[in-house]
Formats: sequence, structure tokens, C-alpha cells
Amino acid sequence: MKIVVIGGSGLIGSDVVNRLRKGGHDVIAASPNSGVNTITGEGLSQALSGAEIVVDVANSPSFEDKAVLEFFETSGRNLFAAEAAAGVRHHIALSVVGAERNPDSGYLRAKLAQERLIKTSGIPYTILRATQFFEFVAAIIQSGADGDSFRLSPALFQPIAADDVAAALADLVVGAPLNGTVEVAGPEPITLDAIARQYLAAKGDTRLVIADVHARYFGGELNDKSLTPGDRPRLGSIRFADWLKASAAKEKRSEQFVGSH
Repeated sequence: MKIVVIGGSGLIGSDVVNRLRKGGHDVIAASPNSGVNTITGEGLSQALSGAEIVVDVANSPSFEDKAVLEFFETSGRNLFAAEAAAGVRHHIALSVVGAERNPDSGYLRAKLAQERLIKTSGIPYTILRATQFFEFVAAIIQSGADGDSFRLSPALFQPIAADDVAAALADLVVGAPLNGTVEVAGPEPITLDAIARQYLAAKGDTRLVIADVHARYFGGELNDKSLTPGDRPRLGSIRFADWLKASAAKEKRSEQFVGSH
């Protein structure tokens, strides 16, 4: 079974590719680096020739409102035209939990536009909506920088390890198209300000985190339902505290390697 992973060289894509190859599948990791560009169409029809399944985890290089919307709309139209020509049987895409509940976010508006294209493409599909990745917690904290402190919402969210997201995507690949949406979240809910304190403490950073209900999250204010999944989401197995420890150990090994060369 030939599977094409669009965005196959990125954080999620490379993990999905590795998992599927270990499962014995014929997988193409498609990205501009490998000569496949969903914006220009370069290499797209060749990559999809004979493919049964496409996994789209590509992301916009710019998060500016207009640019990110144009990316997902242009990429989606080009991709679905190529998929229809190739006879693709299942399109699987990664989106974001709560996209429709955060209209002030240009990025999430663009993800909704992508979802609409998927649903009207005529190609059988499954959309996996994930919560925020542990790997992006540092950027979330930085977005709330306020002088020598951080001002963040005390709203709940349920972040997840990127590895758990890749595992969920790989699992959906071997199943039938749902023509619907599945949610995946981390194993435990936590507030944004609390996870920031936990992360900074692990890094030895003593800067203050201020809980502010009016603090903006990439454009909009949050409540406890803005970023949390609905009933019965799939749950990842990796807890944030364990991910922090593993990340610290990995950083230490990297430093030791660099220091020995």
C-alpha cells in the first residue's frame, strides 16, 4: 500500500513516516525538500501516482493571517486535484482542537478553511484534531512575555506529546475513512499558567508567571472550553512531567556529545 505523507520531513510527518515504514508500508515523505510542493504543484502528481492514502501534516511557513489562509487554501486545492487524478482512497489531515471556538486566531480560521475543503473534496477523509503539543509550550509561554514576567490565561488546556499525535495518525492510516473528525489530547488537563510554572521551574527559570483571565492567546481570550477536547477523545500516554524529564536528558546527551567533539 503506497502512502504519501505531505509535510513528511517535519516534526509530526517524519515520525508518522517512520512508524508506517516499520509497519511495512511503502511511504513517500513529501515536502519541498524532496521536490514536492503543494503550493506550486511541483512534483505533486508524480508523488501521488499509485498512492492509495495521503496524510497531510504540512504547515504554513508564515502564521500571518492572510499568508496562512492562502497557504492552506492553495495547498488544499492543489492536493485534492492531484488526489482525484491519482484515485486516492483516503485523505487524512491534522487539525486543531477548538478551531471553531477561537475566531480571533487567524491560524485557526485558516485550519477551519482547510477542514471545509477536505469535507467538500469528494475524497473519503478522516480529520484528526489535536490539542497543543508539549513541544510548543515554550512558544506559548513566550507569547505571554510581559517585561521580566509572563502573563498567561488560567484557562484549561490538555496538551499532548507530538509522538502521541504521530501514533494516532499512523493508527488512522490503517483504518477505513471515517468521513468525520476524531480528537486526540494529552492524558491530563492543566491551566496555561500552571504548565508555564512547571516548565520554567524545570529549566531553572525563576521569572514570575501571572494568571490573567484577559491575557490573549494568539489573538483571543480563552475560557476552559476554548482549547479542551469534547467527550471521549483519544488520549495520549505521555505525561508532561515525564516528557520534561526525557527532554532534559536528551539535551544533556546532546551537550555531552558536542563537548566531546
